[in-house]
Parts: sequence; C-alpha cells; structure tokens
Amino acid sequence: MGRKPVVSTTSDGGYLPGTVNERLPSLGGKEPPGHGAVVLKKKITLLRGISIIIGTIIGSGIFISPKGVLQNTGSVGMSLIVWTVCGVLSLFGAMSYAELGTSIKKSGGHYTYILEVFGPLPAFVRVWVELLVIRPAATAVISLAFGRYILEPFFIHCEIPELAIKLITAVGLTVVMVLNSLSVSWSARIQIFLTFCKLIAILIIIVPGVMQLIKGQTQHFKDAFSGRDASIMGLPLAFYYGMYAYSGWFYLNFVTEEVENPEKNIPLAIGISMAIVTIGYVLTNVAYFTTISAEELLLSSAVAVTFAERLLGNFSLAVPIFVALTCFGSMNGGVFAVSRLFYVASREGHLPEILSMIHVRKHTPLPAVVVLYPLTVVMLFSGDLYSLLNFLSFARWLFIGLAVAGLIYLRYKRPDMHRPFKVPLFIPALFSFTCFFMVALSLYSDPFSSGIGFGITLTGVPAYYLFIIWDKKPKWFRRLSGRITRTLQIILEVVPEEDCHKF
Repeated sequence: MGRKPVVSTTSDGGYLPGTVNERLPSLGGKEPPGHGAVVLKKKITLLRGISIIIGTIIGSGIFISPKGVLQNTGSVGMSLIVWTVCGVLSLFGAMSYAELGTSIKKSGGHYTYILEVFGPLPAFVRVWVELLVIRPAATAVISLAFGRYILEPFFIHCEIPELAIKLITAVGLTVVMVLNSLSVSWSARIQIFLTFCKLIAILIIIVPGVMQLIKGQTQHFKDAFSGRDASIMGLPLAFYYGMYAYSGWFYLNFVTEEVENPEKNIPLAIGISMAIVTIGYVLTNVAYFTTISAEELLLSSAVAVTFAERLLGNFSLAVPIFVALTCFGSMNGGVFAVSRLFYVASREGHLPEILSMIHVRKHTPLPAVVVLYPLTVVMLFSGDLYSLLNFLSFARWLFIGLAVAGLIYLRYKRPDMHRPFKVPLFIPALFSFTCFFMVALSLYSDPFSSGIGFGITLTGVPAYYLFIIWDKKPKWFRRLSGRITRTLQIILEVVPEEDCHKF
C-alpha cells in the first residue's frame, strides 16, 4: 500500500500512452499474434454477461427472503407490491450503472465510479470494508445456504448437523476458488450452465403455481391487503429483504474491461437480465401463495422446499438440489467479479501490490481471487454472520447510492463526456434517493446495528492515512513488506502485469 498506481489512467476512464494495451492482463487464452505482452481478451459475450448478472442475482434470496418481506409488510398484496417495486428500483439502479459502465470503461464497479467522482478517500473506504468484512461475510452466507441445501435430501427426517454443513460448505468454496484461479473460460462456461439451472429451479415453482391458478386456487389472494398494517419501521426492512434478493445486478460493471462491445452489450445484458429476474421473482411469489397461506409461509424455514413438498411429491427432493446449484452459481459469479474489484483497487495503489499480479501460466489474477478464501473460511466457522451483514448492509447501499449520485454530478460537471447509453435523470435521482432513504431509516429503526456498521466503515479513514498517505514508513516496515511480496510471488507464481510477457 502507499505506492503509485500500476497503470496510469485519465479521469474519463481512458489510459495514458505506454500502459499495457489499455487492458488488464489475460485471464485465459494465448497471446494474440502481433502483441508484445499477454493482455486480456474480451471474452464476456452478451450471453455470458447475462449469465453473470442472472447467475449472481438468483441465489438463496428468492427461496428465503419471501418470509422477511411478508413479515414486514403484513399482507400478501403488500408483499407482492414490494417485490415488484424492488424489481423496478433495481432496474433503475442497473440502468444507471449501464450509463456509468459505458462512459467510464474501467472495471471495478462501485469503487471505480466513486474514485472517479469523489476521489480516493471514499473509494478506499469502500474497498476496505468490502475486502475485510462485507464480501467475506456475504460469500460465507451464500456458501452456507449451498451447504445446507445440498445436504437436505440426505437428512429428510432429521436435523442437519451444523459441522456437516460447514464442512461441505468449505469444500464448495474451495472448488469455486480453484475454478476461478485456473481458467476464466471454464468459470464462464460453468456460470452459463448454472444460470440455466437457476431458471429451471424458478420454473419448477412457477409452472405448478400457474396450474394451481388455472384450477382456481386463489383463496389466499382474497382480501390480499387484509392483515397487519405495514409500519414505518417494517417497510424499510421489507425493502432490505427484497433488494437483497435482487442484489447482483451491478456485477457486470466489475468486469467492464472484459466485455465484448461494452457500449452495446452492457445495457442489453442488464435490461434482459432484470426483466427476466423481476418477472420470475414476482411469479414465484404468486406461485407460493397459490399453495401456502401467509401464516404457513411465515412458519416455514425454507419456503421453496415447503411448496415443493405440497405439490411435487417425490420430485420435491430435486428442489433443494437446484437451490444448492443456484447458490453455487452466486458464489462463482461473485468471486469472479469481486476479484476484479480488488485487482483494480491494487492497480490504483489502494491495496497491496501482490493483488494486481497475475499467474505466469494461467494468466489469472490469482492473488485477487484467493485473498477472499482465508477470510471467508474464518467467518464460516465463527460468529453470527447474519448480524454482521445487518451491521454492514447499510454501508453497501450507502456507497451504491453514492456511485449513482455521482452519475448526476458528472452530467453537470462534465456535460461533454462521451455517453453511448444515457438514462433520464429522474432514474438515478429516484434510485439514489431510495438508497439514502433506506440507509436513514435503518439508522432510525435499528441504531445499534447500523451504528456498529458505521463505526466499522469509519475505520477505513485512519487506515487510508496510515497505509496510503503516510509515505515515511520505517525502513524495517518497507523491507518486511517487500520480503512478504516476493515470498508470495514465488509461492503463487505471479508477476506484475508489465513483466508477464517475459514468461
């Protein structure tokens, strides 16, 4: 930390002369003829882009979150409205990111946009919290859901041992890390396959639900808005559950530099993906209520499994397997995208230099991939992860809202900036306002958890001045840092981008 950026960039997302072909290092594939260094091929097609977005959005959320949304809205009708509104709001956020991604053509997502608009301090705080807490905790939570559902068919009549869940979770996590370390092509192919599995899982619920509606099973929709009235405290929590289930629409922006024809494919991938997910989510919730009453849904620990047991008989055993595969896809897509965030932050000098190095043969950003592994495993076997995510969920939406607000700022500060895709200003305005409103209400309704999260986030400020600004570090610290970096280079077989062509 505290070094100069590895790659020099201009403020509009371009690259200064002399940088490595205006792209990140290759993550798979041989060097194209005529090039002097190994560089990243633009391997993310429209289909792969859609698979990244759908593959990371559809995880355990749609199979678990319906309970949280219903609990905090008080009625079936209001819960369906919240699911629809959350889908529209997520689409607005995704469209805003489409404009940012096509005008600032750099990978890194939230971090890059905050860095471009608001400067290095808030960008560093964002990546600091993401690396140390948010990403390991979020990965551990989705991994635990994978472990629980994959074991479900083997423990039908008894409780699954917690240790068994954690051990199988650790195995799944290891497979994801190895896969992303070895080849981006295989990771992308498996992500496409898992995306189809996710859509099949959703259809397994929607199709029988539609059949139930055709048969006239609408008793749970009568007086849909009767029940407990939604409170001002409950609604923001309902939106948190809904927005959590839709989160993942921003991951394609983490890998912008790897997308083929980004000016066309980023908006298309985002639009197609969000339409599929929103329609799928609303229909899935409608399907649940054709068979399960609101009271029964609130008592269920796994809504999709309860639904399948009621309607699908012996075939219901397939549902937890498909849910496990959806969780595995979210793990894979999340690790693939977030490793590029850490790579870019290291390239800008905000994370240790080792994270911007690549493997000499596989040409993958190996250190940026595996850095999450030890942190995630530690969180996996310790503490209450869900409380930790509650502490920091407000931080995620605060920074996403900040990045989208930056779009509005850029419209006025740099009106001549090239914008291949442009959204009406009310879209980013409404979305960023919603993010800030949710953050404010969470501080009001749960000041303890949000206060702890705010405190954890603020630790990034002294860390920034200690690791980035302070350039008079003791000689022993520099020597130790250099030795650690060189040792890790030897162990991991990685080199800086500019040296990769020598191998």
